[in-house]
Amino acid sequence: MANGWDDTDVNISTIETRPRPYQCSVCGQGFSQHLHLVFHLRTHTGEKPHPCTVCDKAFSQNSALKRHMMTHTGEKPYACDMCDKAFSRQPDLTDHMMKHTGRKPYPCPHCDKGFSHSSTLTIHLRKHTGDKPYQCSHCEKTFLHNSALTTHLRGHTDEKPYKCSHCDKAFSRSTSLRNHIMIHTGDKPYQCGYCEKSFLLAQNLETHLRKHTGEKPYPCIHCGKAFSQSSTLKTHMMLHTGESPYKCTQCDKTFPRKIALVKHELTHTVQQPT
Repeated sequence: MANGWDDTDVNISTIETRPRPYQCSVCGQGFSQHLHLVFHLRTHTGEKPHPCTVCDKAFSQNSALKRHMMTHTGEKPYACDMCDKAFSRQPDLTDHMMKHTGRKPYPCPHCDKGFSHSSTLTIHLRKHTGDKPYQCSHCEKTFLHNSALTTHLRGHTDEKPYKCSHCDKAFSRSTSLRNHIMIHTGDKPYQCGYCEKSFLLAQNLETHLRKHTGEKPYPCIHCGKAFSQSSTLKTHMMLHTGESPYKCTQCDKTFPRKIALVKHELTHTVQQPT
């Protein structure tokens, strides 16, 4: 409860039709209520006054803390009456129910996409307008989503909240932790449909599949030769530009590829016959 107002379920991303007299001094976004402006300002300052009593996470809104606490308690009070799934938030259940009904009442006026919530439409519209209201307080970068800003800020603060349970490594993104854990478990969930190889990452499978399909999506703008990997194209481009970034430490020769440098350096280490 703050100023007589419980911020539970406050959604400041939804489209408001009321006057917006409270304007953000950082990005200019307007709000119909002062409290909504207070919540919004925290996306710029990084302030998170609502800490979890179980772990070290903290949140900018009390409602977000309440949702987070359910991850510790396992509480999911919102059950679907069409299947056995249950949710910790009413909006999540509403979203899920629309998968059963196929209802998307919020259409985009610029394309043929539709959405189950006005807030999701608001975020989508930014792709058309180019609006990025979440600005980093450390640099000039801006973002479509508050979550993207939060992840970006960890690059400045070196915060790594996602800790591996198998070793002492930690990560700024949950996806990075998930990929790392597969190194411990040996799990390679991305299976090639042409051979028996499997891969840790989807992008590694995508690159591998080009060996089977012959796809070469990276063409050279100088000669038209195409390559299956962007790194191979980058090396090839040096033949046209004359760039040789790999320099021998024992003489003044340079090479466009590291493997060529390694071979050259062997000529210095091999003892000449007497």
